[in-house]
Amino acid sequence: MRSMRRTVNPLRLLLSVICIAVAILGFTTGHLADAKTYHKAYWVPVEHEIEQGLGSFLKRAFAEAESQQADLIVLHINTPGGEIGAADSIGQLIRQSPVHVVAYIDNQAFSAGTYIALNANEIVMTPGSSIGAATPIDLAGNAADVKLISGWSEKMAQAAALNGRNEEVARAMVEIDKEYPGLKGKGTVLSLGAERAKELGYADQVVSGKAELLSYLGVQADSLQTIEPTVGERVARVVTSPVVMSLLLIVGLVGIVVELFAPGFGVAGTISLCAFGLYFFGHYVAGFATWLHIALFVLGILLMIMEIFLPGGIVGAIGFISIVTGLIMAAYDTQQGLASLGIAVLVTVIIMLILIKKYGIKGLFSKFILGEVQRNEAGYVAPKDQRDLLNKNGVALTPLRPAGVVKIDGKRIDAVSAGGFIAAGSQIVVSQVEGTRVVVQEIDQKE
Repeated sequence: MRSMRRTVNPLRLLLSVICIAVAILGFTTGHLADAKTYHKAYWVPVEHEIEQGLGSFLKRAFAEAESQQADLIVLHINTPGGEIGAADSIGQLIRQSPVHVVAYIDNQAFSAGTYIALNANEIVMTPGSSIGAATPIDLAGNAADVKLISGWSEKMAQAAALNGRNEEVARAMVEIDKEYPGLKGKGTVLSLGAERAKELGYADQVVSGKAELLSYLGVQADSLQTIEPTVGERVARVVTSPVVMSLLLIVGLVGIVVELFAPGFGVAGTISLCAFGLYFFGHYVAGFATWLHIALFVLGILLMIMEIFLPGGIVGAIGFISIVTGLIMAAYDTQQGLASLGIAVLVTVIIMLILIKKYGIKGLFSKFILGEVQRNEAGYVAPKDQRDLLNKNGVALTPLRPAGVVKIDGKRIDAVSAGGFIAAGSQIVVSQVEGTRVVVQEIDQKE
């Protein structure tokens, strides 16, 4: 059998090599494009309940990261939720940031925490962590009204749409009375574990922990910088909580009332000052209170004290208005400030009524009114009526500058001069008597 030899076409061979090279180059370039290359990364904790103090801290953290030309911010989220108003502000901060933001959830990001995570560019979770259950609730722990739930559901859906996530999943995390086939039944809210979240596009990656997260992001652990809240910011986070705000105002007002029933400035007054001090300090650090608000409060206290010595009610009324204005204006939200102050006033009135019932109305003013009666049997002797000394002559026993001692009818009398200096030995005459006060003037010897 004759063997057949096939001639290789050089042109065809060249074209094949070029195609293979282009394919390899395209594959490599695609992978390089997908590779994450961050040069400066910051780690920022988002822990505990979401409130206005956290928003203030995150504003500082983002500003610091941007000023250092960071290209990555990792938000370490571990929260049961909190105020949706604060979460809304934080979400806006994340959306407007030019820095790439990754939400890292290694435990929980419920309610307001879910909304914050949805605004990030990426969501990374660990096995066992959860996201969802974002139905707004009131202070009693019940679901909020339909209007608020509807508005929050829309905000959640829009946040999900930012990065192409299914909006219906976000709504299922909020709306209780609606069924979402394949997600949840009526009467429940949706929560997702890490794997289920990735399946539904609500987690971009699932990692075993922080080390794998940094490897996934292409960040060296020793180059990662952490921004922690300061001591003042930690205090502000606690103080700006609506519950703590109300408690501080209750303690402050009740302390004043108790101090009015107790003689002298004691423990109640000190606790009251500390409560009001914490209130203003926390709101000042968080950026809500200013020196004007603090000055209004202090002015109001001073005017209330002046009312004790200047009866009439006008000064006290102005002082009360000044105190209330300072407290409300210092709050992050006027409505919340009014609500917290209203609760505090209500509790204070109840406690005041209890104290009045126990000690009587006189106990409220006992520290401003002389409570003891001076009696002769207790050793008190009323001053002698000296009006009979009027127009009598005498002699100055000591110099009067203007007070001194004179001798009239053989008796030593404490007196004051009506004019200037009277030398010892000068002849005097009593020109005026006001109770125990004897006024004398020198007799002109030429007369």
